[in-house]
Amino acid sequence: MAIAAHPPATVKVVGANGQISLGKRYAGRQVLVEEYEPGVWLVRTATVVPDNERWLHEPKAAADLQAAIAWSLDHAASDSDIEDTLQRLGHGQR
Repeated sequence: MAIAAHPPATVKVVGANGQISLGKRYAGRQVLVEEYEPGVWLVRTATVVPDNERWLHEPKAAADLQAAIAWSLDHAASDSDIEDTLQRLGHGQR
């Protein structure tokens, strides 16, 4: 089993405002900061999903979305039967 080589540690100075810089390549990224004990942190980049969008990442929803995308690629959009479609959806003229 190979042991992953870690890059050498770098020394950062915590500023008077309590912040450190991780470098420009992480600018604007969200990170998770876990404190394991006083002075020991694990910082990981993360993608946060808003609560109201979490359902999109559920397996069923993701599969349904993929199926809908695949269907749309095989069925070009058309408004030639728009009145019939609106009528079937209950949105006909009132």
